[in-house]
Amino acid sequence: MKNNLIPAIRLTLVCLVFFCGIYTAAVWAIAQLAPGQGNGFTFTENGKTHHVNVGQAFTSDSYFWSRPSAVGYDAAGSGGSNYGPTNPDHLAEVNARVDNFLGHNPGINKFEIPSDLVTASGSGLDPHISVQAAKVQVKRIATIRNISENSLEQLIQKHTEKPLFGLFGTERINVLKLNLDLDNLK
Repeated sequence: MKNNLIPAIRLTLVCLVFFCGIYTAAVWAIAQLAPGQGNGFTFTENGKTHHVNVGQAFTSDSYFWSRPSAVGYDAAGSGGSNYGPTNPDHLAEVNARVDNFLGHNPGINKFEIPSDLVTASGSGLDPHISVQAAKVQVKRIATIRNISENSLEQLIQKHTEKPLFGLFGTERINVLKLNLDLDNLK
C-alpha cells in the first residue's frame, strides 16, 4: 500500500501546483497578448462600453434583428436548446419565429428567411447574422426609418466580415456594430 500511496500523493501535489499555478499563469500571460487582454472584444461609443463578441437582443422593427438565443442572451450561461431538428417543441418554436418574422416583414416569402433568423446557435450567444439575414430585413427598416434601401445595402456591405484567411467560415455581419452604425446614419 505504501508503494502506491506515496507516489499518488506526490502526483496529486505536482498536478495541484501545475494546474492551479503554473498553467493558470501561462494562460493568463498569453491572454494579455491577445486583443482585449483576455477580457473579450469591447469598444466604447458615446460613453457606453459594448461587448462585440456576445449576442445582443434586437427585436425592434427599426433595427436589424439578431439571431435568436436559447439562453436569452445571458453570457453567464451559454448553451443551445439541445433539441433535435425533428423535435416537436423545436419545430413549434421555429414556426413561431417564422410567423413572427413574416408578420413584421410583409412581402417576404417564408422560403426567403435565412435559417439563422429563426434558429438559435449552439452557444445561444452568436453576435453575427448572415449577409442574407441582413438583406431580408432591409425593406422593413428602410420603411420605418425613412432611409433609402440603397443606403442600408451600403451599410451592410461596409459591415460584412469576410471568412478567416478567405477560407474558413462564411461572410457574416456583427449585428451590434451594424445597428450602432444604423443609429448614426443620417
